[in-house]
Amino acid sequence: MRPTATKGLVAAGATAAALLATVAPAEAAPADKPQVLASFTQTSATSYNAWAAAEANRGAWSAYAFNWSTDYCSSSPDNPFGFPFQKSCQRHDFGYRNYKEMGTFDANKSRLDSAFYEDLKRVCNRYSGATKTSCNSTAWVYYQAVRALG
Repeated sequence: MRPTATKGLVAAGATAAALLATVAPAEAAPADKPQVLASFTQTSATSYNAWAAAEANRGAWSAYAFNWSTDYCSSSPDNPFGFPFQKSCQRHDFGYRNYKEMGTFDANKSRLDSAFYEDLKRVCNRYSGATKTSCNSTAWVYYQAVRALG
């Protein structure tokens, strides 16, 4: 190869590398991903509702590359004794999986578990009397399980 051809290839390679460097950040998750994730994983009903709306329209959040995978309530029933805990378990999985991928799970686990418990109690608030008491007792067992084993 002639020296001028080598210089041309090096220059072309440098130009291609520069182009790739400018394209890659545009494809990366938005800088506010940690804040958005935090807004979806708080203990409030507002946070739950924001997450549920995003989960129902995942395409609108695709730039964030969230991990939406779930096994719902893992090896526990998704709807124990007929109580619909599946969506609460799904949001809990969302928090666990995304914080683990970001490397900030340990700092957020306690809040994620608390948000899970609050979600379960909101499910139980739909009931009254002995049914509500039974639901709350079941929610407490699920919460204690994720605190210990999650």
